Amino acid sequence: MSGAPDPRAMPAGSVPSAAPPLAALVTTTLPTEADAGRIAEAVVAECLAACAQVQGPVSSTFRWQGQVDHSIEWYVHCKTSLSRVTELMDRLKSLHPYEVPEIVSTPIVAGYAPYLSWIDETTRR
Repeated sequence: MSGAPDPRAMPAGSVPSAAPPLAALVTTTLPTEADAGRIAEAVVAECLAACAQVQGPVSSTFRWQGQVDHSIEWYVHCKTSLSRVTELMDRLKSLHPYEVPEIVSTPIVAGYAPYLSWIDETTRR
C-alpha cells in the first residue's frame, strides 16, 4: 500500500533496536508486599535503580528441594543503567529473605530516549 505508515517504525525519540542496550530491567520476587516495598525503597534510595515498581500478588509454581511448591509472591521491577546491574543484583541478594532468590536482568534494547537518559543520570555515581 503506497503511503501507508511502516508498522515497524519506532516513535520519535526512541532508541533504535540496533543501538546497544543502555539500561536494564532487573526483577526479583519477594514473599510479602512489605518485603517488596522495603527492597524497592532501598535500591532507589541508594541510586542503584532509577525506579522500582512493586507488582502482585502473583501465584508462583516452582521446584524446590525436589518438590513442586507453590507460593504467593510480589515482583519488584527495577530500572537501572547497565553499569549498575551487578551492584544492584548484589544489593538485592543482600536484602533478600530467600535462600536462592530469583534475581534476573534483561537489557532494555529500545525505549524512549529521554526516559533512558533519566535512568542513566539517576543511577550515575
